[in-house]
Amino acid sequence: MIKFRISQRQIVAFAVYFVVLVYLLWPGRFASRYEYIEGEEIYEQLVRKTTKNVSLMRNGIRCDYSDVLEENVYLYRRPFTEEIINNNVKLGGEWYPEDCLPSFSTAIIIPYRQRESQLNQFLIYMHNYLRRQRIHYRIFVIEQYDPKPFNRAKLFNIGALIAMKLDFPCLVLHDVDLMPLQLGHLYACSQQPRHMCSSLDVFRYNLPYRGLFGGVVGIQSHQFMKVNGMSNMFSGWGGEDDDFYARLANKDIEICRFSPDYSRYTMLKHRKEAPNKDRVAFLRNGHLRYHTDGLNSLVYKEVGFKLHNLFTHVLVET
Repeated sequence: MIKFRISQRQIVAFAVYFVVLVYLLWPGRFASRYEYIEGEEIYEQLVRKTTKNVSLMRNGIRCDYSDVLEENVYLYRRPFTEEIINNNVKLGGEWYPEDCLPSFSTAIIIPYRQRESQLNQFLIYMHNYLRRQRIHYRIFVIEQYDPKPFNRAKLFNIGALIAMKLDFPCLVLHDVDLMPLQLGHLYACSQQPRHMCSSLDVFRYNLPYRGLFGGVVGIQSHQFMKVNGMSNMFSGWGGEDDDFYARLANKDIEICRFSPDYSRYTMLKHRKEAPNKDRVAFLRNGHLRYHTDGLNSLVYKEVGFKLHNLFTHVLVET
């Protein structure tokens, strides 16, 4: 008879692994119940506002969005993920419909460094996706050129200032590795800042916690200005989204989400950034810096500015 000897250390290790596994798979750890805007209520919650040059460009009938919202088709499939179909995107990654007057102008801001494959996938799919929504949009890629730890929030601040100078009333702060699945999730700002990717595949399409406010966020430009943008302190991974959420709460600005049927996203595989060892301390004393750390303290050097066929590229040193 073969006898197996299991040490106390092995038992403890097995118990730890089992507890972690149960935690990861247990549905109760997610915020299973949270408020969201139902599909039939979405259009009324959107802010119909465009840049001045688009609103004055021509007269015509307003674009109709009822079919996009009602059908809410699943678009993340071939051929939309493989090539840009009927490429009529303007220089700088800008597009608006020619046959109707759009009701929304949106700047999509991507913080970026050394993710060429993901950026290529993003640009192909998102131009196919966004043009079918019949909105006016422009994609800004803000690339960190220096070797310092990646400062995602600071890149968002830089992109926001550039977009606002171009009169964009709506900002979508967007990670390059997230792709929307349902076409009905209009890339337009709602009255309240919106957590757009609340139904994400890596979380089994559940919301991990109600205060999560990252990945993809839509916010009106004047609201971003009101909270002084995001903190410039969070170099490396983690903390900046929670600080941003706290900034909104400090100004009594509530966030919203759309129904999970409209908010499904998939995350591309990527290498994790090194954590910011100071993130907990920055979060703890963040309220002391809301008025002094953000858009009004933003310092950077613009190394390059180029209009590519599919995006506006801003190269910066932070």
